[in-house]
Amino acid sequence: MSEIGELRVADRNHQAAVTGMPPTDIEDPRYFHKVVDCQWACPAHTPVPEYIRLIAAGRYADAYMVNWWSNVFPGILGRTCDRPCEPACRRARVEREPVAICRLKRVAADYKDDIRDRLPRPAAVKNGFRVALVGAGPASLTVARDLLPLGYHCVLFDQDRRAGGMIRTQIPRFRLPEEVIDEEVGYILGLEPELRLGERVESLKALLDQGFDAVFVGTGAPKGRDLDVPGRREAAAHVHIGIEWLASVSFGHVKRIAERVVVLGGGNTAMDCCRTARRLGGKEVTVAVRSAFAEMKASPWEIEDALAEDIPILDHLVPLEFLHENGKLTGVRFRKVRTERDALGRRSLVPTGEPDLVIPCDVVLVAIGQEPAFPWIERDIGVAFDRHGLPVVDPLTFRSTHPKVFFGGDAAFGPKNVITAVAHGHEAAISIDLVLRGRDPRDRPPPSTRLTSQKMGLHEWAYDNEVSLEARRRVPHLPRSRALASLEAEVELGFDPEQAWHEAERCLNCDVQTVFTRSLCIECDACVDICPMDCITFTVNGPEAELRGRLKAPARNLDQPLYVSAPLPTGRVMVKDEDVCLHCGLCAERCPTGAWDMQKFLLETARAGCR
Repeated sequence: MSEIGELRVADRNHQAAVTGMPPTDIEDPRYFHKVVDCQWACPAHTPVPEYIRLIAAGRYADAYMVNWWSNVFPGILGRTCDRPCEPACRRARVEREPVAICRLKRVAADYKDDIRDRLPRPAAVKNGFRVALVGAGPASLTVARDLLPLGYHCVLFDQDRRAGGMIRTQIPRFRLPEEVIDEEVGYILGLEPELRLGERVESLKALLDQGFDAVFVGTGAPKGRDLDVPGRREAAAHVHIGIEWLASVSFGHVKRIAERVVVLGGGNTAMDCCRTARRLGGKEVTVAVRSAFAEMKASPWEIEDALAEDIPILDHLVPLEFLHENGKLTGVRFRKVRTERDALGRRSLVPTGEPDLVIPCDVVLVAIGQEPAFPWIERDIGVAFDRHGLPVVDPLTFRSTHPKVFFGGDAAFGPKNVITAVAHGHEAAISIDLVLRGRDPRDRPPPSTRLTSQKMGLHEWAYDNEVSLEARRRVPHLPRSRALASLEAEVELGFDPEQAWHEAERCLNCDVQTVFTRSLCIECDACVDICPMDCITFTVNGPEAELRGRLKAPARNLDQPLYVSAPLPTGRVMVKDEDVCLHCGLCAERCPTGAWDMQKFLLETARAGCR
């Protein structure tokens, strides 16, 4: 190349370096946190790979405690969580199925030793502040767990006589045994909150007048939506709201159901209703859904379990009328529809023109959604509500427009799930603690993070970096005949230790990061050659959109960042696509100068009491 050509190349390299992506700041805790996809997706940010490695090592109690500090209810969530971590799992991006993260959580709970001596103790000295917790569900229990060890006097109110909220009243025992609830709720009650169970709060104003320094509202979404169609009033004795009916079953008030049952709705509550109905005597139980089957809101595994119990799910049916004779329900009339979408993707249900469908039945369970209800909160005490009837809540602090009142869980932003309620409880506890200590609740304490090298020798690591080729393990189930014979018999049996080990080995250790040291790199490209996923490229810098397209393997997932070094001696930069990296460590093993290192990143979110 001529001298002029070399100057032009050097100039282009300089311009690219100036206009290209800045070097990645790996000191920012958000960077590697986002690379640990499962932990990033978990609302409570549970360190998933950390506890999975402990399970693989047979350290079940340690794995349980990692979970307990983060998500509070490992045994409960290991059976019932909506698993937002699993769709995010990196394993699903390099093969079809994610690691069974949720069911491994249950393994820690099932096989742990007695961990009571590892739990915090009740505060020996109170700090003088009194906090009312309205509703004894997962959000309020989480607030109590975080505040009680700090010396706060927490008073737990609930209209039911046992703590647990929707965990106890809306999830059937064949999915979640009573003893698991008693154990994990009991760990929190062991911190000695004042219990006012069986006591319904009728007035927030009256509660505030009792001199509480803060009030947390965690009453969930207790109001099931009804269906206003012809015949509803006349057949009222045979049409039940799903969540109310499940609560009646839970409390033993309902022990039988008629043989022909129609369940309206496509969410998890509908799945619980239809499966419970089968166990209470329903022989012809049918689920009818307005949407397409693929758009049902229920978790795929809940749908699979319902279908496995011979419960048909009919989609694209809009209920028109409850049919009745002399006050007795005889069936439901449906209009057949199809889904159409406009140019913006908005859905509409359009009649197909086919004749209406009538499904004969004796009972209907309406499970078409639920919502918070606040008739006990006066509208003139400073708590503002939006047009949907939800409280106006700061999404960062969970504080309402009343300085002493905080919300969390379904009561804050509408129905979600247990793990989201736990996450809200942690954040609300931080806010309450900050406010009562005279600090700004928006000034949040940072998470605790650390990077630790896994190097034990020239080519040895302190973690198992071999990538397992095994397929996802299936959780064993109770035989259907035995499962349907009892409301109490748990259907999912859970993994045994050997199955758990094999499944844990599928984890790609996404928290063990590839950390690059620019000053040690000699640009030999050995790491590029050995990388099995073509993640690493040495190239001229440039704008991100352009750079993503000319890497060794184009980086198309914009949800995952590029790891970009500062300019190297040649003017090039190292660019690593974080999206499909296996964290296998081959780059670090191959590097002749140690420019690559495998370092475990551990992030623990802040809790109340952090300074």
